[in-house]
Amino acid sequence: MYAQDDAMFPEYDPYAYPSSHDYDFHTGDPRQDLEYERQFSQSYKVPEGVRNFLVYLRKAIGEGNVYEIQDLYENSYVKLTERYFKTTPWPEVKDVSPIVQDDEIFLILYKELYYHHLYARVQGCLTIDQRFESYYNYCDLFNYILSAEGPVPLELPNQWLWEIIDEFIYQFQSFSHYRSRLSEKSEDEIELLRTSPKIWNVHSVLNVLHSLVDKSNINRQLEVYTSGGDPDSVAGEFGRHPLYKMLGYFSLVGLLRLHSLLGDYYQAIKVLENIELNKKSLYSRVPACQITTYYYVGFAYMMMRRYADAIRTFADILLYVQRTRQMFQHKTAQAEEISKQTDRMYHLLAICLVLHPQLIDESVLSQLKEKHGDKMLRLQKGDLQEFENSFSYSSPKFLSPVPPAYDSIPTNYHKQPFVLQLKVFMDEVQQQLMLPTIRSYLKLYTTMPISKLAAFLDMDEDKFRTHLLCFKVRDMIHIADTKVARRYGDFFIRQIHRFDELYRQIAALQPV
Repeated sequence: MYAQDDAMFPEYDPYAYPSSHDYDFHTGDPRQDLEYERQFSQSYKVPEGVRNFLVYLRKAIGEGNVYEIQDLYENSYVKLTERYFKTTPWPEVKDVSPIVQDDEIFLILYKELYYHHLYARVQGCLTIDQRFESYYNYCDLFNYILSAEGPVPLELPNQWLWEIIDEFIYQFQSFSHYRSRLSEKSEDEIELLRTSPKIWNVHSVLNVLHSLVDKSNINRQLEVYTSGGDPDSVAGEFGRHPLYKMLGYFSLVGLLRLHSLLGDYYQAIKVLENIELNKKSLYSRVPACQITTYYYVGFAYMMMRRYADAIRTFADILLYVQRTRQMFQHKTAQAEEISKQTDRMYHLLAICLVLHPQLIDESVLSQLKEKHGDKMLRLQKGDLQEFENSFSYSSPKFLSPVPPAYDSIPTNYHKQPFVLQLKVFMDEVQQQLMLPTIRSYLKLYTTMPISKLAAFLDMDEDKFRTHLLCFKVRDMIHIADTKVARRYGDFFIRQIHRFDELYRQIAALQPV
């Protein structure tokens, strides 16, 4: 991985175990024996392969070698985690600090990895102190980046930068849910939460994201980029630096996610006003960011009743996942999360297609029917329980921006944001249930008095008129036939190409 003639760094082996031959045996001298015990204990806590990894990672970060950092972060770190720390934490900072010569900035980054792993693998054992300490570490990291008079001498790969922002929001979300489960807390924990209102405060989280957006001048850069200009011409000193530019961009996606979790869907869409989703852009360099963006944009559209926009958004990203599925075959935590998020989007797409039927890409529709054909049939029949189940599975984990009332009797406070969003969604579904029936009558009869049509539906005239006006306002009902015509031209062109390819393959097998 590194040059073998570098005398400062031995050959890097991520699987090396500490060996007893690396240390002297007991000599009988108490001082030497104590040093031996200290070295052996240190090696036991930090295996030799992990020590080498930390030394190389610190060296790569110090040199600004982004490609080397990326390889160490995406490959070596994952392998070492699976080898040594699959269900246990990485070594504590006090054990790592001597190995990296107490490098302050490196230790901040190491702690970000440490807590990221802790939340992912051993979250059930997280203590309230660890949740606090992770927050303080993010404060140290963002203060270092944002408080400097000029761009800091730090470069990290896009994947790591995205996961820093993504994990920052995830830990805030996790803390919000944890804080709301009062029935599971001791009196001491509740008192600690009560006296620490600034820890993982929603205003602090929003302030960090907006500060990164402003520092990078990313919105202005995107405006110029969209119009065909050079973003660097308006980026400024910080915006031209890759660290700030990418953190600013990922913070926009983070704001999209955070506003969606808070139920502010208009603001969620608003923060992306300078990003054109269907154009290849910065986010496409990190697949996880791209999929997250489309998921929350599509969900926000759905909750705003913009079903056509939601369907287009989900269909586009699901088609992209189909075409690039080989990228997500590795059994990593990121790949598993992408797989889960993809399945959620299929559920959301099924809901939207039932509420607003329209034509989508044949390959996506085929996959949807294969995965959730039975579910779609139940949704089309107006099964309210199926709508509720699909929404519960596929929606994000909503949160409240304010802490619970600590003096109140413990209740299911952490479930209230979800219950509220579910009620809004189900109210909309119940209003939509009459739509297929009304549409079928309007397709059957071109002229008919409202009173007669209301009688067919066993409704009084005023109630039926209310339904018609409601659907008209939402642009969900049209007198014209809404059946989607099949695009025969595209179908025949695809078949011609397939037969042409088949003919070429057969011709190639014929003897000359």
